[in-house]
Amino acid sequence: METHTSTFVVFSGKIEPLISIKRIMICALLLTAITNNAYAELNTEQKLAKTKGITLYNQYKAISAIPYLKLAAEGGDGEAMYYLGEAIRKNNRYMNVEAQKAYEDSAALGNIYSMIRLGRSTDDPCTEMNNCPKGKKSAQEWMDIAKKSADLDAERGNSESMYLLYEISGDDKWLEKSAASGFSLAQFRLATKYQEGGGFSLLPSNRLDAIERWMKASAEGGYPPGMMGFAAVSIEKKDLESFRNWNEKAAASGYVEGVFGYGSYLGENPSNYGFKPDLVKSYALLSLLFELDGGGNVRRDVEDVLPDIAKKMSPEQINEAKRFSEGWKSSHPPLSFFPDKL
Repeated sequence: METHTSTFVVFSGKIEPLISIKRIMICALLLTAITNNAYAELNTEQKLAKTKGITLYNQYKAISAIPYLKLAAEGGDGEAMYYLGEAIRKNNRYMNVEAQKAYEDSAALGNIYSMIRLGRSTDDPCTEMNNCPKGKKSAQEWMDIAKKSADLDAERGNSESMYLLYEISGDDKWLEKSAASGFSLAQFRLATKYQEGGGFSLLPSNRLDAIERWMKASAEGGYPPGMMGFAAVSIEKKDLESFRNWNEKAAASGYVEGVFGYGSYLGENPSNYGFKPDLVKSYALLSLLFELDGGGNVRRDVEDVLPDIAKKMSPEQINEAKRFSEGWKSSHPPLSFFPDKL
């Protein structure tokens, strides 16, 4: 899955005699973004803090993520600033001053996600009363800048920016363009939209084909929810080999749903889906999920399943499972719920 953050270039071409104030503001912001990004270089400690902070955020541990994201944000990283704003906003359940500042600092560095978040905000009193101080942009102005910025990148073929234009406009054509250009999140979203009845012109057989095609593309593009989505499509087609393959790949990516499913199926004998029973690996994978003490209720699910697996195991097998668990953790990506970035 693509993970880069879109950046901008300044408008080119002939300057019109009467240029709008809004256009001037947009151009100034783009120039600032280029200048600031040129000097934003994190040191080793800040890079590690950014990785740790985003990992914790993706595990629904927003409170724990904040100190790490603050450290990376202090180094001038726009993406860390965005996640800092997200963590603060979600922890407080509204856009407070601290979250807004993090988003505004990030947006000034060219982060379109932050611009969109600011554009969607209804919590800023001055925006609601239409009396913001001079120099402070309204939600609509931020959304206009986000659209201009995403348009520029989309024109250069950036599939992520095409998806952001879908988020901004709600126009399905941008979702389709992003999917066709290879953005795996857009492919997953398009397949999901078809599953939910979107694409009214599709015949039933064509709909099923489209769902399978886009979910497979998302899975092959490396998007873990797409892997589990394609695994579900495989079950409907009674293709158990494909189901097992993609469930295992989703687990290897760190996706919580994949780890829980794969670990649970390995503990079955016989397995409903044809997995070869492996109590040691089953116990090891499921016990990894105990570290997810934030949201998601996954601990509760593990507590429902793991004791029954442990009853079938000897003390030696449980010790072996603990060693296997440590080895898996050190050789695989961290656990993640892979929440939507927006």
